[in-house]
Amino acid sequence: MANKQVFPTKGNLIATKKSNALAHMGYELMDRKRNILTREMMGLLDDVKMLRDEITETYPRAYAALQQANMTLGVISDLVEAVPIDNGIHVSYRSVMGVEIPKISYDKPDYTLSYGLEHANSKLDYAYRCFYRVKELTVVLAEVENSVYRLANAIRKAQKRANALKNIVIPDFEGNIKFISDALEEKEREEFSRQKVIKETKDKKSSQERPL
Repeated sequence: MANKQVFPTKGNLIATKKSNALAHMGYELMDRKRNILTREMMGLLDDVKMLRDEITETYPRAYAALQQANMTLGVISDLVEAVPIDNGIHVSYRSVMGVEIPKISYDKPDYTLSYGLEHANSKLDYAYRCFYRVKELTVVLAEVENSVYRLANAIRKAQKRANALKNIVIPDFEGNIKFISDALEEKEREEFSRQKVIKETKDKKSSQERPL
C-alpha cells in the first residue's frame, strides 16, 4: 500500500528504490539465516531423542540397583558421601549465524570406586556405574537441549522478521515506488501538454502577425 504522505519527487523515488533493494537483501539474509539454523537444529533433534531414550532406560536400572544395595547393605549414605564432587564441566560457546550455541567440555574423572570394597557389594558397584553413565548422558543432553532451545528462538525471530519484510515492508516500498512513478509520469504528461499548448499558441500568434 502506498504512503500518500510521500512527496512524489525523483529524489524520493531513488531513495525509495534503494530502501526497497535493502529490504529485499534483508529478507534474503533472514531467509538464509532461518534455513541454516533450521538445518542445524534438525541435526540435533535426533540426538535429543536418542539421549533421552538412553537416560530413560538407565535411570530405572540405577535406582533399582541402588534400592537393592540399600536392602543388602543398609543405609549407604556414608558411602554416597565418599563419592567426590565432579568439577570437570566447562562451558564455551560457538556462533552459528550470530546465535551463541553452548559447547560443554567434560573432563571425565577416572572411573574409580571411591568407597572401600569391604563395605560394598556388586549391586552398589552396578548402581555406581549406572549413575556415572547417567551423569555423562546428562552433560551431553544439557548441551544439545540448550542448543535446540536457542536455535528455535532464533529461528522464530528470523521467521518473524522475514515475514514482516516480505508482507509489510517490501509491499509498502513497492507501493510507494508505483505511487511516485505514476505521479511523476502524470506530471510529465501535464508538462508536455502545457508546453504543447504554449507552442501551438505561439505558432498561431506568429502566423496571425505575418503580413499578407
